[in-house]
Amino acid sequence: MFKTIADAFRVKDIRRRIWFILLCMLVIRLGSQIPVPGVNRDYFAEWFAAQTGDAFNFFDAFTGGSFSSMSILALSITPYITSSIIIQLLTIAIPALEEMQRDGEDGRKKLTAITRYLTVGLSLFESIAMTIGFGNQGLVPNLDFAKGVVVVTCLTAGSSFLMWIGEQMTEKGIGNGISMVLLINILSRVPNDMVSLYEQFVKGKTIARGGLAGLIILAIIVCMVVMVLILNGAQRNIPVQYSKKMVGRRMVGGQATHIPLKVNTAGVIPVIFASSIMSFPGIIATFAGKSNATGWLGTLLAILSSNNWFDFTHPIYSIGLILYIVLVIFFAYFYTSITFNPLEVADNMKKQGGFIPGIRPGRPTSDYLTQLLNYIIFIGACGLVIVAIIPFFFNGVFNASVSFGGTSIIIIVGVILETVKQIESMMVVRNYKGFLNS
Repeated sequence: MFKTIADAFRVKDIRRRIWFILLCMLVIRLGSQIPVPGVNRDYFAEWFAAQTGDAFNFFDAFTGGSFSSMSILALSITPYITSSIIIQLLTIAIPALEEMQRDGEDGRKKLTAITRYLTVGLSLFESIAMTIGFGNQGLVPNLDFAKGVVVVTCLTAGSSFLMWIGEQMTEKGIGNGISMVLLINILSRVPNDMVSLYEQFVKGKTIARGGLAGLIILAIIVCMVVMVLILNGAQRNIPVQYSKKMVGRRMVGGQATHIPLKVNTAGVIPVIFASSIMSFPGIIATFAGKSNATGWLGTLLAILSSNNWFDFTHPIYSIGLILYIVLVIFFAYFYTSITFNPLEVADNMKKQGGFIPGIRPGRPTSDYLTQLLNYIIFIGACGLVIVAIIPFFFNGVFNASVSFGGTSIIIIVGVILETVKQIESMMVVRNYKGFLNS
């Protein structure tokens, strides 16, 4: 990987793209330090630190700390991600959107425009909810209509700016710009988390105990990274044979290929969906001033908080862990079902004269792919659950409160791998061009 990056810097076009990405990341981190006018950042930071649940921790990790410091980029890129997922889901239910998706470049541009408008709408809705919710608790001092408009405008403009800069990074840089925005936000919190772990488990301890604790922390992080690498790289290749056809006086075709089915077919989407759903009731309760509620509401919020899932003094809180596992597995199947259609793949193979050895074309091929896909999805979902739960276990048992978790590691590793692969492909294209020109 490092050799690939070093070779890439020798190519002017790739070097320019890399420097553009780094410049955009610098702009994003600078924007994260600009406060929203009219908001008491110190008061907001104290309020955020006083929250006992983890309702906002997941969101703050994705914003790179912009939310806890209430900067103009506090909403981050999450409205755009949510809009993209909504549009992708609606293409299954709305024929007009499905037709756009099949219209090639023109249809893709229309879907992109709709996603942008929806992003602005969601940003406006979220910023209004935050302004009203925090204003009712006094976190926005002397809130009136004019000040509310300023706060809402800044938050909406910040999210729209990140959407725009992400698209520029995709067009003029390397890799997916939206993923790059998430990457720099998550990476910006890692140094603080490492310092927190050091002060909690290493600092002030004897050399033996401190060294052992440091080795254990390092081993856990390395094991999680390795597991994510295995999840991202593992795939099942389904052999496909195409029959020969007579074209003129020649027999053509007859080639053998394969259909790659990734083990982690849905990526990090199931974990994001599950975490968002589990955090949503806590966010609503916080806005309503019920975050410290007692009785059945307090018990429900405690069950949904990942900080309590490994509290052995209250076994009932483990219901939340079981619900989280069920949600991750469910969304792994659900998201894969809308992105991969075995019946459509089988029909396309049949039209092109392809077949899986030992399986009849048509419906039997579709049933075979569905059965195999269900098995693969379950393995991938179990891997996602293990990676996601390990940080929850150590946070609950050892009180190792850090912002990054399994979701963050999956995103970091996945984005880096995809970026390196794109750099390699650009290097290959350049070498081929040089060969043809010579």
